[in-house]
Amino acid sequence: MRKRNLLMWTLMFVANVIVMADTQEMVKLEVKVPCPQFGSFLKDVKSPNLEPARGGKPRTPIFVPAGVKLLSVGKKVTSSDPIPIIGYLSLVTDGDKEHDAATVVELAPKVQWVQVDLGAEHTLYAACVWHYHGEPRVYRDVICQVSNDPDFIDGVVTVFNNDHDNSAKLGKGKDKEYLETHEGRPFAINGVKARYVRFYSNGNTSNEANHYTEVDIYGK
Repeated sequence: MRKRNLLMWTLMFVANVIVMADTQEMVKLEVKVPCPQFGSFLKDVKSPNLEPARGGKPRTPIFVPAGVKLLSVGKKVTSSDPIPIIGYLSLVTDGDKEHDAATVVELAPKVQWVQVDLGAEHTLYAACVWHYHGEPRVYRDVICQVSNDPDFIDGVVTVFNNDHDNSAKLGKGKDKEYLETHEGRPFAINGVKARYVRFYSNGNTSNEANHYTEVDIYGK
C-alpha cells in the first residue's frame, strides 16, 4: 500500500510539473525603441522579397514567458570585419539605439556578420536588430543564428532568414525583407539554448555597406 501511494504521489507530482510548464504565463515582449526619423516614406524602395506595407500599423507582437530579460547590453561583440569602417563594435550592444553618426557601426561590403557573446548559455526567446534607420532602406540577406559554438560550425540554429535566393550561401530563407525603421526588426527565438548570437547582412538598397546601430537579445 505504501509503495502504491508513493507511486501515485510521484505520478501526480510529475503531472503537475508538466501542467505548470505548459501553462506558464506569457507576456507581450516590450522592446524599447528610439525616436522615429521620418514620418512617412520619402522614397519608393523596391525589393523582390519585401513584406507588405503595414500602413502605420504595429508589427504582430511577440509573446515570451514572464521574467524574460534583456541580456545583451554591454556584452562582447566580434565581427567578420574586425576593424569597422566607421565606429566601434562595442556600439552594437551599448544600449543606444538612437539614429546618430556616433552610434552606428559600418562594416565592409558583401556578406558580413556581428556576433554577441552572452558570456554563458541562456534560454533565448527573442531578438531585435537595428541597422541604419535614418531613412527607409532594405538590408539584404538578414539572417540570425544562435549556437554554443563560437565558430558557428556545430549546433547552429537559424531563427530568422530573409535571403530568398541563397546569395549569402547559408541556405534559402522563408522570411521577408523589410524596410528599416526606428522599430528595428524583432523576431522570436522560442526557447533555444545558446551562448552566441550572430547577425548577418549583405549590403542594402542605398549602398553596399553593412550597418548596425544596436541589437537586443532577450532570454533567461
